[in-house]
Amino acid sequence: MNNIDPASDVPLDDSPAHRIAVAVERFGEKNVAERAASLLRGGNEGEEFLLWVGGRHAQGVLDGAPPLYWPEVWGARALNYVWDDSCESAVIAGLSDRAWRVREMCARVCLGRKIGSSETLSPLLADENERVRIAGARAIAEVGDAENAPALTAMLRDPQKEVRRAAQQSLVRLAKRLDRPLA
Repeated sequence: MNNIDPASDVPLDDSPAHRIAVAVERFGEKNVAERAASLLRGGNEGEEFLLWVGGRHAQGVLDGAPPLYWPEVWGARALNYVWDDSCESAVIAGLSDRAWRVREMCARVCLGRKIGSSETLSPLLADENERVRIAGARAIAEVGDAENAPALTAMLRDPQKEVRRAAQQSLVRLAKRLDRPLA
């Protein structure tokens, strides 16, 4: 299996972080960030850019596999590695995407970029998908406020062990970040 797509020189099997770093070297940080945000919004950024953000999996989509929500997920994931403040609105909008993988990845971007608010992230704490609830709790710990404590506390009774663990860790982190105990 060739690691480089011969038509575009994209290192298909490299990590997303490395592919995005190489794309930034070639096309510029703002360009890559804006195109990633465009994908997240459902835009078409062309086959080569899809390979940059999606790697070998994107090649499968280009070869005929149904794209489903993957381009949006890859666009959001790329924003973990490259950023421009103009991308924030796309990430916030993605928090309410119908695909849980998009909501989860956007919450992860909110955590890493410290964006979003209690208002935009709170709905994730009651999401139907446990991975979204976990990502939402972690993001709330970084950008939320004391008013989020009751919702995080309620998550301590979640049927999923990993959600309960994330809620506990998020309560600890939120209290530490706010430098006060949470009721």
